[in-house]
Amino acid sequence: MEKKYKLIFDTLEKMHENAVCELNYDTDFHLLVAVILSAQCTDARVNKITPKLFEKYKTPEDMASADIDELKELIKSCGFYNAKANSIISASRDIVEKYNSRLPENVDELMKLKGVGRKTANVVYSVAFKGNAIAVDTHVLRVSYRLGLSSQNKNPLITEKDLNAKFDENLWGKLHHLLIHHGRYICKARKPDCKICELKNQCKYFNGELKSE
Repeated sequence: MEKKYKLIFDTLEKMHENAVCELNYDTDFHLLVAVILSAQCTDARVNKITPKLFEKYKTPEDMASADIDELKELIKSCGFYNAKANSIISASRDIVEKYNSRLPENVDELMKLKGVGRKTANVVYSVAFKGNAIAVDTHVLRVSYRLGLSSQNKNPLITEKDLNAKFDENLWGKLHHLLIHHGRYICKARKPDCKICELKNQCKYFNGELKSE
C-alpha cells in the first residue's frame, strides 16, 4: 500500500476512533433487514423503527410469512416502504427455502437473495461475518472522490474497485466505516466542515481541484 494511502487511512482512524456500524441489531438476520431499510434513509431513523419490527419478526420464518401490509405500516417512515417490504419478505423466503433459515456467509451467496444488492451484501459480510469488503454508499462515493481515491463519484462498483486496489485487503472493512463516518460527520455533501478536517491538504475539494460533483 502506498504511503499516501496509509496516511489517509491512519488519519481517518485517528479522527474517527469509534467508527463502527451505527445500525442497531441483535442477530445477523436483523442486520440484513436493517441494512435494507437504510437505503436512502438515515441509520438514526432506521433505529427508531427496528425495535418494534424486530420484536414482531424475530426470525427469517417470521418475516417470510409476514403480512406485507402490516410490514409496510411498521417501516413506512423510512421511505420507499413498498419496495423495501417486498425485498425483506423475498429475501427472508430465500433464506428459509434455500439456506435452511441461515444467512449465507459470503457476498456472492448473499447477493443471490432477492432484493439484496452488492452494497447490502458487503455490509452484512463485513459487519456480521467480519469479512473484508467495502460497501459503497453516497458517503463513501463522495469522500473517495474528494480525497482522490476514486476518479468518479457516480458508479459504486468502480469506486469499490478503486478502493480495493489502493488499500490492503485486511483494512477494507474498517475503511468502509471510516469513510462513512467521515462523510456523515465532517465531509458532508453540503457545507463540509473543512476547518476541522485533518485531511484537507490531501483533499481535491478543499484545494479547488474538482470541476464538479
